Amino acid sequence: MENPITSKCCNHQPWFVLLVFFVFCIELFSFDYSGLTAKKSALVTVLDDNHGHVINTQSSLPHDFTEITNASVSPLPKTDEKGDLKVGTEIDSCVGRYIFVHDLPSRFNEDLVNNCRLLTRGTDKNMCPYLDNLGFGPEIENPEDVLMNNSWFLTNQFLLEVIFHNKMKRYECLTNDSSIASAIYVPFYAGLDMSLYLWGFNTTVRDSASLGLVKWLSEKPEWKRMWGRDHFLVAGRIAWDFRRQSDNETDWGSKLRFLPESKNMSMLSIESSSWNNDYAIPYPTCFHPSKDSEIFRWQDRMRRQNRRYLFSFAGAPRPEYQNSIRGKIIDQCLASKSQCKLLDCNYGTTNCDNPVNVMKVFQSSIFCLQPPGDSYTRRSIFDSILAGCIPVFFHPGTAYAQYIWHLPKNYTAYSVYLPVKDLSEWKINLNETLLRMPEDRILRLREEVIKLIPRVVYASSRSRSETLEDAFDLAVKGILDRIESVRVMIREGKDPSIGFADGDDYKYTFSTYGNGN
Repeated sequence: MENPITSKCCNHQPWFVLLVFFVFCIELFSFDYSGLTAKKSALVTVLDDNHGHVINTQSSLPHDFTEITNASVSPLPKTDEKGDLKVGTEIDSCVGRYIFVHDLPSRFNEDLVNNCRLLTRGTDKNMCPYLDNLGFGPEIENPEDVLMNNSWFLTNQFLLEVIFHNKMKRYECLTNDSSIASAIYVPFYAGLDMSLYLWGFNTTVRDSASLGLVKWLSEKPEWKRMWGRDHFLVAGRIAWDFRRQSDNETDWGSKLRFLPESKNMSMLSIESSSWNNDYAIPYPTCFHPSKDSEIFRWQDRMRRQNRRYLFSFAGAPRPEYQNSIRGKIIDQCLASKSQCKLLDCNYGTTNCDNPVNVMKVFQSSIFCLQPPGDSYTRRSIFDSILAGCIPVFFHPGTAYAQYIWHLPKNYTAYSVYLPVKDLSEWKINLNETLLRMPEDRILRLREEVIKLIPRVVYASSRSRSETLEDAFDLAVKGILDRIESVRVMIREGKDPSIGFADGDDYKYTFSTYGNGN
């Protein structure tokens, strides 16, 4: 006998199959649509690998900072509204790292490079050759096998702004949508502009480009988001050169950093001032590796060096500075005879601009003395690190108060500190002091110095590191963290101007460093 239930189902089977198929299609369509809409909100920047140009940066991420209030300045999103990623959403690794680059009028950068022959008026130095190879300068021949082929260039220490800009063009998280940017980069070549007018020009001429820049920036919609506190620029000279405190014609430099708009921006330069919105990043050295393997090979080479000198000094005396300790250092170096190697950098003597000469001495030395010169800092700090030579500092403003994103806070791990700020405090014998250093500590210090090498070089702009972060990467990370901390203040209802651009009279003392731990 036929089952009545089975019979009924079979009689209506076509309609039943059609109903099941219709429900399945609705479910499938809903799933696909949610995936598509999720992906639409996560489009990322695509770069032309040959030129580093931004091709597309569409986004629907909610980053409207047109008004600076704790309600409108929100943290950059990392998840969806529920706190997790939707199905089908591609993780955007650039969230929180996007940088928008202002397209400045050419007079603020390109024209300065094109007029390179005018950059050093009053001197006999031609800057044009140093602008080759994206600011690295001409490649160095290596007849004595002191350096490493294809990685060393004749780099001018004052071209940081050009080098940084060219590396920024290859930054993986560029965007042409400023609403999603975590930071705004201002590619003004402030140092090159100053080089045009260092001698024989009045303050009106010296300040002209700076005044024009802040006027241009303040009229842009990006400025009103945080009134410039998400903006940063990079300078190839010391920050003090941009802090002329009066309009007396005899005073040095420009007043860029004292302009009201500029106070709201951060500046990265080879030496910071004592103001809180200035940050130091390493001087450009002459080593610009294109692969991680080149760094590893160089580090191994520095570990194997035969160091026949206890200490060395590359520099010249500063008799014009009454309290300069350089003369005392040179005297003690000469008195130490075979224990010390002096590289005399007085004009007309040894060519200290040639890295072969400098690296030859530093690679043969256990300690490299780093006293202040015309200012607190010097490129020699980073040359000594490249050579695996332990730096000896005499003032906290030479490194410890400067390169906070690149050098360890525990300064005793990689350097020797002899607290001698001026001649009145000189009570040491360098030879005896350094000879007393235990061998095991010397080995530990040297290894830490060699480990620092990747962090203080600006790698080739034409390639990207596979695993290591260079000086540029750490500078970008540092400024992004700085700007995010300002956003946090705003979201908490605090005034972001408090402390942002204040002067810190204690910045160059040891009060903030304690015992270095």
